[in-house]
Amino acid sequence: MATSSNATSPLAGVKVLDLSRVLAGPLCASILADLGADVTKIELPGRGDDSRAFGPFLDGESCYFMLVNRGKKSVTVDLKSPEGLELVRRLVAGADVLVENFRPGVTARLGLDFETLSKLNPRLVYVSISGFGQTGPLAHRPAYDHIVQAIGGIMSITGWADGSPTRIGDAVGDVVAGLYGAFGALAALLQRQATGQGQHVDVAMLDAMASLQMVTLSQIAGGLPAPGRIGNSHPVSAPMDSFVAKDGHVVIAVANDPLFVKLANAMGQASLAKDPRYEADAKRFVNRHELHAIIEKWTSELEVDDIINQLEEAGVPAAPIWDLKQVLESDHAQYRQLLRDIKQPSGSVLKVMPQPVRFSGASAEANLAAPMLGADTMEVLGRELGLSTEQLSGLRQRGII
Repeated sequence: MATSSNATSPLAGVKVLDLSRVLAGPLCASILADLGADVTKIELPGRGDDSRAFGPFLDGESCYFMLVNRGKKSVTVDLKSPEGLELVRRLVAGADVLVENFRPGVTARLGLDFETLSKLNPRLVYVSISGFGQTGPLAHRPAYDHIVQAIGGIMSITGWADGSPTRIGDAVGDVVAGLYGAFGALAALLQRQATGQGQHVDVAMLDAMASLQMVTLSQIAGGLPAPGRIGNSHPVSAPMDSFVAKDGHVVIAVANDPLFVKLANAMGQASLAKDPRYEADAKRFVNRHELHAIIEKWTSELEVDDIINQLEEAGVPAAPIWDLKQVLESDHAQYRQLLRDIKQPSGSVLKVMPQPVRFSGASAEANLAAPMLGADTMEVLGRELGLSTEQLSGLRQRGII
């Protein structure tokens, strides 16, 4: 790993090989690219990552792929051929991090597993992201986000009490696994500075999904059953829920007794805070349904903006329920630059969302364009492996690259 005293990005000089596809692994590698790492994505010739076929498309390129594979180079190599595998192994020799999300056992069959590659490069940080981890009774199973949300507990607490278990609307299982993968890679790189040795980072989507459920875990740890489905309310505090307004919905979050006093005053019903049914958080939770009806009678007579303004003035946390488009078009999101207009190699401009953490001592500028399939094959293999133009042409003619 090269370092520089004038590096403007946290991971400047770090080389990453991305052998993953679709979402969890590619997102992990893209987060590292956001932080300044030099990321090379290995793809199959002629086909590439499966997500290149996911619509919608902009100038023939998948918007999904471009968002999840920002800031990378694309090198096409046939991993089913001995020559292709040897090219990847040679790239591994100069890499700091490798990211893969094959089903456990596949990399061993290819000779690209951690045990094999760590002999070539003992400093390699090898990140594996899979549905159920590299070990355990379920390790052999394939997994998609739907599967992990189902078996991971989150669906059992999502939805309404009289309805069916409900999937969270986006692929949080993949995303949180990608985040933990990046976290694991960074921790292993930091440890390598002390030990000089790389290591295998094992990220399971199931483990990651379980770790998200801290409120539910606290209930179980305290000897209580899992809370089950309670709609938009909270399993401990009340009122913490969504309420109907004249022109939409609002969420009001009251997590302690002083906040409830403020809410009651803002509603013009100060006596509620002295009512024995509502004077303490635990009592409000027991009587949450009656309290919800009282509050909703107030909100239903007002527009969303009026409710938010009144509660903000009173110091009570509240928010409208927006879709993502509304979030991204808000003044706050634009001030924070959540989206960047990035010109892609095809010439089109795509709004890209990089990782959102801000660093006071590092440049926010990064290459956020996604590569076209195989666009960097000749340049990377020539530079990294010293292959001549003739050698590269021969590999291309044989379909290896």
